Amino acid sequence: MPTIMREPMYPPQVSLEVLYEDDVLLAVNKPAGVVVHPTYKNATGTLLDTLRARNANSPLFLVGRLDRLTSGVVIAAKTRGVYVEIQRAWSDAEKDYLAVVRGHVDATRGEIDLPLGTDPADRRRRVVRPDGARSMTRFERLGYSEAHGVSLLRCRLVTGRRHQIRVHLAARGWPIVGDVVYGTPDSFPRHALHAWRAVMRHPTSGQPLGLEAPLPVDLVAFLAAAGLSLTCRLHL
Repeated sequence: MPTIMREPMYPPQVSLEVLYEDDVLLAVNKPAGVVVHPTYKNATGTLLDTLRARNANSPLFLVGRLDRLTSGVVIAAKTRGVYVEIQRAWSDAEKDYLAVVRGHVDATRGEIDLPLGTDPADRRRRVVRPDGARSMTRFERLGYSEAHGVSLLRCRLVTGRRHQIRVHLAARGWPIVGDVVYGTPDSFPRHALHAWRAVMRHPTSGQPLGLEAPLPVDLVAFLAAAGLSLTCRLHL
């Protein structure tokens, strides 16, 4: 397992990387360590606070949700009507993540179709359970480092359950590197998961809109140390 220096977990007051903006949409590359929505533990200082301050406190509406330690594409609608329109079509959007997992993923590509529900022992966790909601993740192996025992995967959300990719990969015996909730602690300071690409219909023009978030420096360094490179064959 390569050892990587910890990347600072930036506060949301830093400048965010804007991936796309027009009159109705704003998309940014969220840094790891930033909470997306206000919660009882993080009532202020969230990504939503930062985006609203950037846009003169306009009532932005975030589409979807990323965990605090997940980096990547976050989309905000500038009106409630646009938000409703995107949410209506969100299940048809292509949502691709990059994940570095422990172990050798022997399949070139495949599907994980396992129902997910709340862990009765800890409501903050999700587990595979027969009475859970149907959940599907497609994956493609992009590389494997035999020396470090890690694989690089591209994962596509077919459904969008909480912690879906993290739980699905762990259930297959491939826990995400750095995921202390569904895996084991290691040298990487967070779970190595990045919301990489989103392709959707623009809510007003109807034209395809592709968004891609460059990898953060911690993942770039980790992949380089493991001898892995990012290639994508677009089979999903």
